[in-house]
Amino acid sequence: MLSLTAAGMNCVNAVILDRMQSEIPLIPRLAGHLISGGGKRLRPMLTLAGAELVGYKGTRHHKLAAAVEFIHTATLLHDDVVDGSELRRGKAAANIIFGNPATVLVGDFLFSRAFELMTEDGSLRVLSILSRASAIIAEGEVSQLSVQRQINTSEEQYLHIIGAKTAALFSAASQISAVVAECSEEQERALESYGRNLGVAFQLVDDAIDYDSDAAEMGKEQGDDFREGKMTLPVILAYARGDEQERQFWKAAIIGHRTSDDDLAHAISLIAKHNALEDTRERARHFAHRAIDAISIFPDGKARAAMAEAAQFAVARGH
Repeated sequence: MLSLTAAGMNCVNAVILDRMQSEIPLIPRLAGHLISGGGKRLRPMLTLAGAELVGYKGTRHHKLAAAVEFIHTATLLHDDVVDGSELRRGKAAANIIFGNPATVLVGDFLFSRAFELMTEDGSLRVLSILSRASAIIAEGEVSQLSVQRQINTSEEQYLHIIGAKTAALFSAASQISAVVAECSEEQERALESYGRNLGVAFQLVDDAIDYDSDAAEMGKEQGDDFREGKMTLPVILAYARGDEQERQFWKAAIIGHRTSDDDLAHAISLIAKHNALEDTRERARHFAHRAIDAISIFPDGKARAAMAEAAQFAVARGH
């Protein structure tokens, strides 16, 4: 997909660079710290790949893909403040360098830039899709906050949260390419489904990696989710399958009483004992297959193959 979208991403990156500028020097400095920080730009790539898939020949999708990246970057800035994160993509998080107030306000600035780009496009349908996605992401983050340190969080609740906080933007990024190309409703639904299922698969793997790999894989400290009391699927499964002693450990850990390196090592051993990582990855593979199936209505070709490969790569990370 990198190769498929390379030329388009040059245009998108030019828009991003232009629109993150401000007369207030701190804004481009702080935004640039994250935007130039080595992110995969996967979400705007979905917009470009979708446009290739449906044969769109215009340029509207370049600004919209930039808007998608600004929405994503704004949510990352806000997330790092909420979580108190120290690392993002392998280097100090913006809030550590610039402080919480500036990080939140620059996140707001990037949201505003995203909505400027949307309104410039002029499509109420596109504006509706992306603004709704922004609201759903915020709801997902609040939902996650409300179940933080809640040991009885169910798998259903968890899937609902990641469907909102992660999959909503994947879904919208994919869907808008069909809108600008004036595709059929069936094609639009197919791209929306591709993005949504890919987003769920992507987040499931991210949550598995937190208990499965070193910090280099995700650019954050291993065990961040554990120390923050996040009820991700590996923990939900290990807790459900554990004996009473194990459950007592999880209860103490999730409310924040067992967060040492030794406690993390014990948590990882319990997750491995109950095969919770492999089962999390198996669920991710299920959603990735659903994403690939969704675009089967389109003719076979480079774009469809690249998008299928992206789904396969998303679930192979960290293995």
